[in-house]
Amino acid sequence: MADQAEMAAELCDVVVIGGGPGGSTAAALLARHGYKVIALEKARHPRFHIGESLLPMNLPVFERLGVLDKVRALGVFKPGADFEADNERGYNTYAFARAIGQSPPHAYQVWRQDFDKMLYDHARDCGADAREGHEVVQVEQRGSRESWLDVKTDDGRSYCIQARYVVDASGRDAFLSAKRKLRRRNDQHQSAAIFGHYRGAEPRAGEDAGNISIYRFEHGWMWMIPLPDGVMSVGAVCRPDYLKQRKGRTVEFLLDTLKLSPALWRRVEHAELIDNEVRVTGNYSYDSMQMGGPGWVLVGDAFAFLDPVFSSGVYLAMSGAEQAAAVVDQSLREPQREMALLRKLEKRQRAGMGRFAFFIYRFNGPVMQQMFRQPRNTWQLEQGVISMLAGDLFDTPRVLRKLGLFKLVYAVSVLRDWRRSRAEHKYRLAQARAQFLGGNTPLDKV
Repeated sequence: MADQAEMAAELCDVVVIGGGPGGSTAAALLARHGYKVIALEKARHPRFHIGESLLPMNLPVFERLGVLDKVRALGVFKPGADFEADNERGYNTYAFARAIGQSPPHAYQVWRQDFDKMLYDHARDCGADAREGHEVVQVEQRGSRESWLDVKTDDGRSYCIQARYVVDASGRDAFLSAKRKLRRRNDQHQSAAIFGHYRGAEPRAGEDAGNISIYRFEHGWMWMIPLPDGVMSVGAVCRPDYLKQRKGRTVEFLLDTLKLSPALWRRVEHAELIDNEVRVTGNYSYDSMQMGGPGWVLVGDAFAFLDPVFSSGVYLAMSGAEQAAAVVDQSLREPQREMALLRKLEKRQRAGMGRFAFFIYRFNGPVMQQMFRQPRNTWQLEQGVISMLAGDLFDTPRVLRKLGLFKLVYAVSVLRDWRRSRAEHKYRLAQARAQFLGGNTPLDKV
């Protein structure tokens, strides 16, 4: 960094990298605490993002932020999740109202471009200097905590910021994690996704109309997410070896994939794929070896990402950002407590993600498939799973006990079907070592 740039550096308390849900949450809360916060989003809102389904445990965070009414106005009411089953209806509904913890009885599903813009605007309303089209290209830490950040704008300007603290909420760019060489591939799970948006897809009937629907198929799982204006988000999360098979146009590959689930295909067969647009993204699963250090902390996907099957991404980002904002506040006031606070935060986040991971890693295995197809509420195990689906994985002892008991029942069931379970485990680990070049492909249009 040039001396002239350093002399002209802007000074602030906190820089937040990224204008997604995690970054907007951290920026809003820290600005409310009276800190001078600069938030930097490299794109401009509204911008496309996948991850449209929220969890009930998002709602208390929205309420504390003061945006619950805005989310309600943007979203489709989501009473639960349903999974394909061998019964008369063809699916089982896991209604959030049956959860055993204190989670709200519903959630919402949103267009992420509208949702993310609303949150970023709210951070600005809370006092954050929220900038768009500003990309951090370099970070240099000096002394014990302060950081110097080089920023370039989408109109060609460059400038420097000097900050007392950096919150990295850059999503899957994982900016600081990459710079510090902390990012590591998940050796337990890898997947890739292909998806589009449909108009005229068949919704669920009655009170299940707002459910997210999950379907398994040989190579992974599929989703249907009702969105505003009668649109349905439809896609498949696949293992890398399957997605590598695609030849020709991506649109045809999506359609051929959806046909592998007859139950899902019946709901979209006569629907319109909007603008014939299809997206592909890969290499979902990773984490960072460290969540924070003196003067910096990672939030949401900038820290880790597992798999979208249980719609946990936005909740983990926002709840993690809320916790991280408290750590930043306390660390700036009492620097001697910083490392202990960061360790506690990381332990909490890894524990919650680990509880999701238990289900994610085993979701396509024969035993977990059977347990979801024919759920039993013995010892309230089904209700414990519903609490997990609601995102109640951190602070409710009763829920954690039920999930521990579920793991025990699962382990016993695996012993009864150990050959198929072992084969699935070996296949999953082999796929975790497979490569799929990540990022969003260009849109494939007719």
